[in-house]
Amino acid sequence: MKKLIALIALALMTQPAHAQDAAPKWSLAIHGGAGTLDPAQMTPEKRVQYEAALQAALDAGSKVLKDGGAAMDAVKAAIVILEDNPLFNAGKGAVFTWDGTNELDASIMDGRDRSAGAVAGVKTVKNPILLADTVRTQSEHVMLMGKGAEDFAVSKGFAVTPPVYFATPERREALERMKAEKLSALDVDHKFGTVGAVALDRSGNLAAGTSTGGMTGKRWGRVGDAPLIGAGTYADNRSCAVSATGWGEYFIRVGVAHEICARLRFQGAKPQDAADDVMADVAKLGGDGGVILVTPEGEAIFSFNTTGMYRGRATSAGVNEVAIFGGEVRASNTPNH
Repeated sequence: MKKLIALIALALMTQPAHAQDAAPKWSLAIHGGAGTLDPAQMTPEKRVQYEAALQAALDAGSKVLKDGGAAMDAVKAAIVILEDNPLFNAGKGAVFTWDGTNELDASIMDGRDRSAGAVAGVKTVKNPILLADTVRTQSEHVMLMGKGAEDFAVSKGFAVTPPVYFATPERREALERMKAEKLSALDVDHKFGTVGAVALDRSGNLAAGTSTGGMTGKRWGRVGDAPLIGAGTYADNRSCAVSATGWGEYFIRVGVAHEICARLRFQGAKPQDAADDVMADVAKLGGDGGVILVTPEGEAIFSFNTTGMYRGRATSAGVNEVAIFGGEVRASNTPNH
């Protein structure tokens, strides 16, 4: 027995250093909306603001993963930062409905067991992504909406946030312009400011989350893809984690998030090809937007059929970058380990 133990110890000692030191991978990707973004209209000051906001969200989620935390916690950490920033159409800074209110949608999914939670049309919850996760963990349901979701939030200890918190002058002006000039939501929303995050943690688990205020001037309780599992959000450890942003009606019709994961799982498609092909299908129907994707191997991928998408990614391999327009990357010097 002693001889056997000695042989095992010797084998371990003679393994290559990289085999002993290799740490499990982690990966994170985030988005803050995709759409018709014009570099000529992006002032240097505004660019700095957006890039700093994206980096803050990336740093919050990355810290969770670096420290060995769960993908679900990383997704929530990143999205909360974006929900709290009025630059994006989620939480504070959400767009106005036709009736002048802010109605918020969000969903989240755990790739380990495919448990999911979602809320739609809530008006008094500061961070809808946290309520979506509470639906997942503290109810037998997947999706709650409107007043019922708000009553559930209160029953679980969420503070009632005054509607005035979400309103910003810029979003109100967009609604007023839409009504005065009889424009469509797409005419006043040059980008879809939905926010989202996808993550792989050191334990090999995937998670995805998405949060939005919807489309300017939406009516009749309209709900897009963001709170719909399989359309705007999906995570499955067997394939991938996806969060989408764009013209929700088309993403619902294509089932974008699940469709991408299904192509990876059942067809063995390459992640970038799967994402690009599904986004091409959305475009063929007349829709636009983008997706972020993380795989069990740690690949962090973007795909969008618009001129730009607010986005960022960080991995244990040292990637740390944010970008806004197509074909550009701005790397950070922040190390990842």
